[in-house]
Amino acid sequence: MFFENVDFSSLEVPAAAQALREEVCTFLQAEAAAGTFTPQVGHAEFSAEFTRKVAARGWIGMTWPRRYGGHERSYLERFVVTEEMLASAAPCAAHWFGDRQIGPSLLRHGSEKLKERYLPAIARGECYFALGMSEPNSGSDLASVRTRAERVAGGWRVTGQKVWTSWAHKAHAFFVLCRTSPDTGNRHEGLSQLIVELNAPGVTVRPILFMNGYHHFNEVFLDNVFVPDDRVVGEIGQGWKQVTSELALERSGPERYMITFPLLVELIRRLGQAADVRAQEWVGRLTARFWTLRRMALAIALTLERGSGSDGGAQQATVDLATEAALVKDMGTFYEREITDAARLLAGVEPDPGAHDAFERYLAEAIVYAPISTLRGGTTQVLRTLIARRLLGPRP
Repeated sequence: MFFENVDFSSLEVPAAAQALREEVCTFLQAEAAAGTFTPQVGHAEFSAEFTRKVAARGWIGMTWPRRYGGHERSYLERFVVTEEMLASAAPCAAHWFGDRQIGPSLLRHGSEKLKERYLPAIARGECYFALGMSEPNSGSDLASVRTRAERVAGGWRVTGQKVWTSWAHKAHAFFVLCRTSPDTGNRHEGLSQLIVELNAPGVTVRPILFMNGYHHFNEVFLDNVFVPDDRVVGEIGQGWKQVTSELALERSGPERYMITFPLLVELIRRLGQAADVRAQEWVGRLTARFWTLRRMALAIALTLERGSGSDGGAQQATVDLATEAALVKDMGTFYEREITDAARLLAGVEPDPGAHDAFERYLAEAIVYAPISTLRGGTTQVLRTLIARRLLGPRP
């Protein structure tokens, strides 16, 4: 029923990917030792300097064609880089969305002009993207978006509001899902995607602060913003199909079960050889579940690799594996919370965001992050609806 078209027969990464893993680890250890970044659990921090260094090593746009600034490397190699960045809690936010979703979507749906304008700049670590999907009173029900684009001479006028927009205050542009034709009763019709430059007239970005004052999320207001025709992504009216493909990319990777992984490592170190039976059982369960989730995500990456014979091949594979991606995301984000719960239960320390001790600081960061995990990338309810439809079939 699930993972029917996924090949689990070869789940050890090849020698080239293993060699790359060592290279990435050496780089991250050197950067951390030099103090260029402080690992922070929960949120990929935003560092333009770090992103430029990653780009210089060819680790952004790894699977993209060289003519667009990519490196034509394998999806398994990209998987390895992602794993190591997450394991080190590296500050990847400047390039995360562009590398993971925007680039692949432009390769499949974008015009040649859009590809040439944005892809090389993303791969160089010079252009940062955000995602304009969620809206007030819509949550993960993306088909209910109210942001509208009206046809005008030479383009579109966009009016609406986006919310929970990560790093919009630092990004250059974002993909906006909006309605470009009247609602016909089928909410999935009439949706389109436009690229909106975040410094355009009529765009206002306002912060949504965490309880500790941290600035990650934003509201973005679009007041009669002009978007030229050449910033339309794909075809007008095909936005739902396109955004579903992007969400499959977002939901299937290691970032859906490894956000709190550094906390798990520090918990095991703190428990050490003196761990009692209860602690051993907890750690055993968490380790086994981690390995299961990793096998699922790695199998999807392997399927992407085998489906990437053309620019759009891997994108089609993500559409076909949308339910599997939802399953990884649903299981993974609850797993991340369980790591936090285990750390609070077994360690018996006060979480302190200012602590020098890595475990105490990671625990504090994970607690603040916890409410986000089952919301971003699709709420639990939406994901389980997708999964149930595969099991039960469409509603009559």
